[in-house]
Amino acid sequence: MSIQRVLYTADEISTWVGKAAAWLIVVLMLLVCAEVFKRYALNAPTAWIYDVNNMLYGTLFMLGGAYTLAHDGHVRGDFFYGNMKPRTQATVDFVMYFLFFIPGIAALTWAGWTYFGDSLAMREQTFNADPIPLYPFKFVIPMAGAIVLMQGIAEIIRCLVCIKTGEWTPRLKDAEESDVVAQQLAASEYVDEEARQLAIEKSKGMKG
Repeated sequence: MSIQRVLYTADEISTWVGKAAAWLIVVLMLLVCAEVFKRYALNAPTAWIYDVNNMLYGTLFMLGGAYTLAHDGHVRGDFFYGNMKPRTQATVDFVMYFLFFIPGIAALTWAGWTYFGDSLAMREQTFNADPIPLYPFKFVIPMAGAIVLMQGIAEIIRCLVCIKTGEWTPRLKDAEESDVVAQQLAASEYVDEEARQLAIEKSKGMKG
């Protein structure tokens, strides 16, 4: 298996997890709407809804980390970083991954597993009138940490390849910028076909 195939496999796993977790937004919306209706229309508020909302939002936040890393979406100092050559960028990233990322995420995963184990052993529940189990949510902590760690290792490999070749390896694209531009312009009645194609070609040139 080639290095690029390994990197794409890590990207695919992170992307799948991120997209699956994104559906929690729909669940959150439905829960909030149902609770608002019950509370104000039926005068029958739900005791556990606040805890469930927090758990779902926390799960969404944690499981989106690897997706963001896979698509290079985390915030960095682009004013300096963007002006560096790819090999310099890769060297900086490589050092930062080992200094901060690996120790931090490894500690999170290990501590999260211990945290989950303690919660499972006592069958921990929330403190409200209708308690719900907490340990399934706490399992998300080490699981998310492991997925982010996997993606981080893939990013370290990317850095090593770039340091050797002087070029970044391609990433798995969730949505090409040109595809997004094409979709946005397709329904516009104010843009003719020549201008539409020109905009799409410009977006393709901006990806590098």
